[in-house]
Amino acid sequence: MAALHAQGGLAPEQVRVIPAAAGGPKGLMLLRLDQLIFGDWLKNSTAPVHLVGASIGAWRMATACMADPLPAIQRLEHDYIHQRFEPQDGRRKPTARQVSEAFSGSLQAFYEGHVQDVLHHPNRFLHVVVSQGQSLLSQSGAVRTPLGFAAAFLANAVSRRHLNHWLQRGIVTSEQTPALPVRDDGMVTHRWPLSMDNFMLTVRASCSIPFAMEPVQNIPGLPEGTYWDGGLTDYHLHWGYDLAPDEVVLYPHFQRAVIPGWLDKSWRRRHAATAALDQTVVLAPDPAWVAQLPGGKLPDRHDFVTFANDFEGRVNAWLSAVNQSQQLADEWQAWLQKPDMRRVEPL
Repeated sequence: MAALHAQGGLAPEQVRVIPAAAGGPKGLMLLRLDQLIFGDWLKNSTAPVHLVGASIGAWRMATACMADPLPAIQRLEHDYIHQRFEPQDGRRKPTARQVSEAFSGSLQAFYEGHVQDVLHHPNRFLHVVVSQGQSLLSQSGAVRTPLGFAAAFLANAVSRRHLNHWLQRGIVTSEQTPALPVRDDGMVTHRWPLSMDNFMLTVRASCSIPFAMEPVQNIPGLPEGTYWDGGLTDYHLHWGYDLAPDEVVLYPHFQRAVIPGWLDKSWRRRHAATAALDQTVVLAPDPAWVAQLPGGKLPDRHDFVTFANDFEGRVNAWLSAVNQSQQLADEWQAWLQKPDMRRVEPL
């Protein structure tokens, strides 16, 4: 990357955008990097930086915009690991309504008294990605929801642009925030205001995994409708940005591939790097390192089922993985202090 080669490293002032992927518990592996980046490295930088996230990525980026992000990110790590959903009698897993209500309470407790700071950070500009349901997905229901997602999957298999008939991208941003310098990629993109009145519902919508949670209906300040997880349209935010030659997108990520949408996970040909990522620096763990984590994998939402009757077992597995992720932050800090361009590989 020219910006890195020209400078022999990376300065905080070069970072213009930080994306944050959807991925549920996988995002836990990035919180130690978040602590370093937002609590230390960018702490004294006054350069404007756009923080854009979907699902858990939205939660991470909103936390990074709090007045004192370091303890907030540490609390996010603790609270996410220790969240507990007790299945109702006779069920193996909790209902979507039960999870939605519990998550709503968690967001309220986490951000209460801090939303104003998040929306008005002097140089960190938050953008929350949601997916607006179309056609069958414009409402939820026992029949129409699975049929709608089946149709969306088939449409997306033909072309991502056909996904527009079922789900459309929404970027929700505080009104005083400069526009996100993202390029047109053929996906219908709506831009709506993020405010005190809709912050909680917007973040909740961005995290509303289909079937695991209920979608959010009629968010204040947004058009009437049904809003689903932002990762459906933009799983890993594979976007291009209009940047100056010396500016970069810094992307802490839990894997090397930047997959466009959640429904693209099955289509390997869509996992490859494109020209949209030419100014993107992805910080990702080596797959061999991931294989040494508990269970030989990153934490994921299936662990809630695997450890359905063993809360302490899941907590211990996730704590172990997150503690090991400190190595990612330590290695990034060491690289910043003594850049070694041999460590920078093409995507």
